[in-house]
Amino acid sequence: MTTTVALGTDLKVSNLGECRFDSPLAKYIGGRRTNEHYVDEDDRVLFDDTISLVRERAVPVDRLPSFEPGGPRRQVFFAPGTARVGVVTCGGLCPGLNDVIRGLVLELCTHYGVGEVTGFRYGYAGLVPGNGHRVTRLTPDKVDKINEQGGTILGTSRGAQDPEVMADTLVEHGIDILFVIGGDGSMRGAAGIAQVLTRRGLPIGVIGIPKTIDNDIPYIGQSFGFQTSFTVAAQSIQAARVEAQSAIGGVGLVRVMGRHSGFIACYAALANHDADFVLIPEVPFALDGDGGFLACLRRRVTDRGSAVVVVAEGAGQELLTSSGSDASGNAALADVGVFMKERITSDFEAAGQPLTLKYIDPGYAIRSVPAQASDSVYCVRLAQAAVHAAMAGRTDMVVGRRHNRFIHVPISLAVSMRNRVAPDGDLWLSILESTAQPFEMR
Repeated sequence: MTTTVALGTDLKVSNLGECRFDSPLAKYIGGRRTNEHYVDEDDRVLFDDTISLVRERAVPVDRLPSFEPGGPRRQVFFAPGTARVGVVTCGGLCPGLNDVIRGLVLELCTHYGVGEVTGFRYGYAGLVPGNGHRVTRLTPDKVDKINEQGGTILGTSRGAQDPEVMADTLVEHGIDILFVIGGDGSMRGAAGIAQVLTRRGLPIGVIGIPKTIDNDIPYIGQSFGFQTSFTVAAQSIQAARVEAQSAIGGVGLVRVMGRHSGFIACYAALANHDADFVLIPEVPFALDGDGGFLACLRRRVTDRGSAVVVVAEGAGQELLTSSGSDASGNAALADVGVFMKERITSDFEAAGQPLTLKYIDPGYAIRSVPAQASDSVYCVRLAQAAVHAAMAGRTDMVVGRRHNRFIHVPISLAVSMRNRVAPDGDLWLSILESTAQPFEMR
């Protein structure tokens, strides 16, 4: 699915009020103007990035869809040294959570005079007093070196909480800014809190830093943790190739995360060219028949002696039966990895073809590792952008990067759809080129 916006779509970010205080970072940006490396705060970042897309809009330049740029402002809404800040991490684990927490605390304390940050424990549950989770105080010393460990020092949980109660908690703790680190469900929760605060007329900012290893949040480029996740997944694919090539009729089957979007499967497969087939939610396939996946797999093993199959957890769900939902309201998926293992085994047996199948599921190992260097850099830059936005009085928004420029995106837009691999896009074309799998398996 391509991430397009209709002309007239509201890309404006909400503000708490006028910025009246000089920013401590004003000296860093004094005299700078937009260039290929920097965007001035009064400029905008265009949504479209090609001449043809811009021409199709058929409107003057000042009416083209555009985002507010991220980065420090010359003036801020909160007086430096006075803001009281809270941080919460929500949803599943993801590489880089501690990097973001550390980045927020260091930026706030080093440049904006914040003495300490209030950490709310175990996700939104920590914003509900009745759950009994005590807050923790975050200081530069407390967050030193936490980027070297996986997970989140604040803990996390899934599931929605009453936004009215969470807003009460922010008021009780005297919080001026809340940073929410989480996925699309967490961002919806953040929007709910922001709406309550706005309705009450309270000048409390809510800023989202979107994370999901599935990379399924639109308009923000890549979400943090994704690069580390597909790197870890690629190691499992490499192991599957070694196993498959060492056996008679060897097949390595690797199941990776990706409920609705196959980005991890695609990037991990491209990382080392070890995959012969990549199955993702966005591209349906048939199992049976001469053109189906099973027949294609048997032919590949016959021709090359072995094969590696990478399947995203949400692939082929139309072939299975699932029911129920998790604490976040997501539909429970049937286990496509085990299903494919059983179907491949029975198909080879029925065809009288030798098979040695090794099934690898890296599962939660993908989520729990520390961020690698490239992700760590992205995390700290997102954290800095989030702090700059918050101190300038922005609210009900997330930070991200588009066309390699940091931008502010209204939460309503960030949760309006799901970023998915486009079957007619260049990423899927690269998969077809790399694996030489059939264009269609029907």
